[in-house]
Amino acid sequence: MITELFRGPGGWAEGLRMLGLTDIGLEWDTAACKTAHAAGHPTIQCDVAQYPTAPFAGRITGLIASPPCQAWSRAGKRGGLEDQPLVTQAVHALADGHDNRAVVRAACRDKRSLLAAEPMRWLHDLRPGWVCMEEVPDVLPLWKQYALYLQQWGYSTWTGILNAADYGVPQTRKRAILIASRLRRVTAPDPTHAKDPAHDLFGECLQPWVSMADALGWGATDRVAPTVTAGGGKTGGAEPFPSQARQALISAQERGAWVLHTNRDQRPDGTRQTTDPHGAPAPSLTAKPGGQWVLKRPATTVCATDRIAPPGHRDRSSNGQSQYASPDTVRITVAEAAVLQSFRPDYPFQGTKTAKFTQIGNAVPPLLAAAVVGAATGINWQAALHGEESRDVA
Repeated sequence: MITELFRGPGGWAEGLRMLGLTDIGLEWDTAACKTAHAAGHPTIQCDVAQYPTAPFAGRITGLIASPPCQAWSRAGKRGGLEDQPLVTQAVHALADGHDNRAVVRAACRDKRSLLAAEPMRWLHDLRPGWVCMEEVPDVLPLWKQYALYLQQWGYSTWTGILNAADYGVPQTRKRAILIASRLRRVTAPDPTHAKDPAHDLFGECLQPWVSMADALGWGATDRVAPTVTAGGGKTGGAEPFPSQARQALISAQERGAWVLHTNRDQRPDGTRQTTDPHGAPAPSLTAKPGGQWVLKRPATTVCATDRIAPPGHRDRSSNGQSQYASPDTVRITVAEAAVLQSFRPDYPFQGTKTAKFTQIGNAVPPLLAAAVVGAATGINWQAALHGEESRDVA
């Protein structure tokens, strides 16, 4: 049995499915549980921190965990960073078989911070054959602490930061990863893509990053981008080109704003540029004179919102909440956000539009999940995706 803590809508489970594996997940959120069930992923709705480990004793081959990131994320108030010494205490105690969570929780600034220590309770009690864990980059020091205990218990471990774009995800999403195994030596999964791929000494070459335009099909024609917005919202986004928005988009195009071109992109002097370094359409999204999104690059990190902002345009409000306050933001649909996370566009996200975007923003990209689990289990995840023999015989 493979068990997943904090399942969410099923990003890890979709990655496992790519490898021919299944798991059972534990999740608190009702909408996420409904999504996972609709996608065919068995899920127990519960509070992971209160659920006993005994029913899983002697039955666990793998353990996966992605504790909620809100307390640690740079998009939030980041109480987790202030609570990190307390969380470290809890991890140390749980690794020794002592449960001091109630005392530590009472002292935490953000009660969710302690959920990052929760996997240690399961690791101490169950000692699975392999482990995969994921969180925002600032949690990496905590993952390194986990690795020290796992090494003492006979595990080979790897910790580090992975960029989802290096594994075919059309998004530059960086995450702290822990991989451990008692069955094999582990290291980081080999990337399949690169920002600037180059041939090595053996003539091999990685693929270029998957662009936002290619992933969403925005480079297929000379058309303006979907609905343009400058403000925030909690109800989700409109579908591309709603009837009342088309004239506004035409007007924006006439002003030279938010126009999506193919690789015949227009230079400032009015001439057309026809050269693309990868021989494929290189669309760009012009937000204002002198500024543009080059959509031949992956998207920025998908968050729990219907808006995507270009790099360098994330403003922080006075209360510490990260806001997409720049006018250089574009509204995307649920299906488009799913694709940017490497879900299929018709993945059955359940709940309100806000709930759907929240699930997508919090999910682990399935392609990244497949790569990480492949590194832990010895499954050749690239071969598995192509229906080839995927088991590592070593």
